[in-house]
Amino acid sequence: MSKDQFELAKNFFLEGLRLLESGSFFEAELQFRESLKIMPNRSSTLLNITIALFNQKKYSEANAFGLQAVGIENDMVEAWLYLGLTAKEIGDFNKGLDYLSKAIQVSPKLIEAYLLKIEILEKLNKYIEALEIYGEILRIEPQLVEVWCNQGNLLLTLERHDEALKSYNSAIQLDPKNHLAWVNRCICLKEVMGLQQSLSSFAEAKKLFPESFDIWLNESGVLCDLKKYDQALISCSKAIEIDPASEKSWLNKANCLIGLQRYKDAVTACDEAIRLNPNFYHAWLNKGNALYEMRYFEKALASYDEALKYSPESYEILISKSRVLDRLKRYSEAISFYQKCIAYHPNCDWVAGELLSIKMKVCDWDGLDEYLKNIVEKISRNEKTITPFPLLALIDDQSVHKKATEIFIKERHQSSDLLGSIPKRLKKTKLRIGYFSADFRNHPVSFLIAELFELHDKNQFELIAFSFGFDDKSPVRTRLSKAFHQFVDVSAMSDIEVARFAREMDLDIAIDLAGHTADSRLGVFAYRVAPIQITYLGYLGTTGHDYMDYVLSDTIMITDKSRQFFSEKIAYLPSYQVNDRKRIISDREFRRQELGLPEQGFVFCSFNNNYKIMPTTFDGWMRILHAVEGSILFLYVDNKWAEENLKKEAVAKGIDGARLIFGNRMSADEYLARYRVCDLFLDTLPYNAGTTASDALWAGLPVLTLMGRSFASRVAASLLTAIGLPELITNTQEEYEALAIELAMNPSKLSDIKLKLTNNRLTTALFDTPLFAKNLELAYIKMYERYQADLQPEHISID
Repeated sequence: MSKDQFELAKNFFLEGLRLLESGSFFEAELQFRESLKIMPNRSSTLLNITIALFNQKKYSEANAFGLQAVGIENDMVEAWLYLGLTAKEIGDFNKGLDYLSKAIQVSPKLIEAYLLKIEILEKLNKYIEALEIYGEILRIEPQLVEVWCNQGNLLLTLERHDEALKSYNSAIQLDPKNHLAWVNRCICLKEVMGLQQSLSSFAEAKKLFPESFDIWLNESGVLCDLKKYDQALISCSKAIEIDPASEKSWLNKANCLIGLQRYKDAVTACDEAIRLNPNFYHAWLNKGNALYEMRYFEKALASYDEALKYSPESYEILISKSRVLDRLKRYSEAISFYQKCIAYHPNCDWVAGELLSIKMKVCDWDGLDEYLKNIVEKISRNEKTITPFPLLALIDDQSVHKKATEIFIKERHQSSDLLGSIPKRLKKTKLRIGYFSADFRNHPVSFLIAELFELHDKNQFELIAFSFGFDDKSPVRTRLSKAFHQFVDVSAMSDIEVARFAREMDLDIAIDLAGHTADSRLGVFAYRVAPIQITYLGYLGTTGHDYMDYVLSDTIMITDKSRQFFSEKIAYLPSYQVNDRKRIISDREFRRQELGLPEQGFVFCSFNNNYKIMPTTFDGWMRILHAVEGSILFLYVDNKWAEENLKKEAVAKGIDGARLIFGNRMSADEYLARYRVCDLFLDTLPYNAGTTASDALWAGLPVLTLMGRSFASRVAASLLTAIGLPELITNTQEEYEALAIELAMNPSKLSDIKLKLTNNRLTTALFDTPLFAKNLELAYIKMYERYQADLQPEHISID
């Protein structure tokens, strides 16, 4: 090579370096190629062509030139580094790792190569190997703050929270004002030391970074987890002030507002998040949740559908859509979405139970035995598989009921000391009693209990209603509102706000009328609203937590042996179920024809909800129909699927589907009058008739029951005992069927029972509401006296 050629090659090379430095990568490539023509085996030129091609995203060509460079100069560390980079970009991760290992072999302290290896390992989900690399880097250079932070982030991803916290602490020790380390340390502390410690860390971080969006935003999330929604809202509003264009902060605001039950404002916050990012499925989901709580079910459904466009496999969206379809009684679609949810998320919480609950509403019993077996097994493993209420209708086992309830309470309604303990109060001559319910409206609970509120001794007790539910403007709502000294709508308050308000009302005794039923608010009682807290009527089982002091019962509903299955102490009354003697029965005399009934034949009926009908019960009913020629079964049905499935099941048992007649809803007084065309009410197991059994007996219709072991399976037996008809209580399926057949075939015996019912109706305990009120008041006084004597709740009995 001549001197002139050397100079020319040198000039091309230097011009290439200048262009490379200026970012003119294509022009630099051309200069290096010209230099290479003159000096074809120069490794430095091959390296720089590699760099120029890499920056033009010509990865395959870059890879080829890089390999040429290391072929000439095997210890060219920068060439190995760029080979690793190109391999990473084209997705050839294993080769990338090999190239970077070569670079490290040549230069053992080349931090950049180690960091690139970590990037590739994380893409391959080889997190443990990536952690080992972080360790190697920090052994070489322990002062690298960013590496400590990134190692912490990876440990956080692996849920190795203790180690992650140490990494963040090391980063902060090296750089006390490292923003990222502080933010992640606060988040990590939540898992290691709890929400309160995390909150303390956020307070420190805010002093260092008072304008940090991330710190204010994440603090609001922790405050939400602590259910300090009002404080969370302040933090969230500060985050929005710092960055009003962040959809995440608007979403957090919506979460706070939902927690405060300010649903309308939550919808507005979600709308702002959606305006900033129309594809933000979390905002669509939360908007749907807020609309759901406002009972705008169709609008909620539309929001969930929007959310599904952007995240079609999301568990939260699928389950939310399933639930709203359930509320809309679009059961077939609800089942489909529950099944889709399980297909995508086989182990998702509560869904198996919710799906089974819907299937029971439509009387779809396909695979029921296997469902129940799986549910019981999951409960035994402490898995969140079914909520307490639907389980009552599926299994007659109080140990399973209690276990499922404890799992649910631990997840949703653990006791809270945020409001502190209630100070001991001086003894009063007039007790202040609070009744809490979402069902102060056209609802079975109100149909039973309305007269009790009117009969309470107003000289001894001051009554306050705390209403969680909507005002349906019904006559019963109006009647109830007049029965209390104060009737307060607290539906717009959060649980803690209701608890604070109830404490300000200076309650002595608080009675929950909902338990684990729909729209219940047990979370209110978790804050302790009164020195004495009682559960009654709405839910036939234990609440599962000792912040409820007593459950009202009688000795039939809860025996001595059954006490072990209740977290509450038992307050035994002479009879369990209160009733309203003022319920009007229409004078209308229904003709069979207008109800769709045949003119002749014995009429068995059961107007229980469809989900209470178990296959065993139904099979027994079919055997009864088979034995009683010409008899029919008159049922209540609220959906077409249940009607179709029950007829199909009847045919499968050899019974003409036409012998099943289905009645619809009607006004309360005519509904009661309809019982007069029936001959015998057949009860369900394991969830007995409660209000419907009282309805039948009030209307003069005998109720035949099969008494089980659980609280819910002994209600009708309690009612029949209270009205003096124990002969209608059976203990086995065979007894139940035999007595039903005997009463249908022996008109004289049935007539005697009906006459006895007529005579007992107003002379026995069941419909003696004044007596019930006095007994209940005696129970309240006994509980209060124990409290005043500094005695813990204990089983009590009113003789």
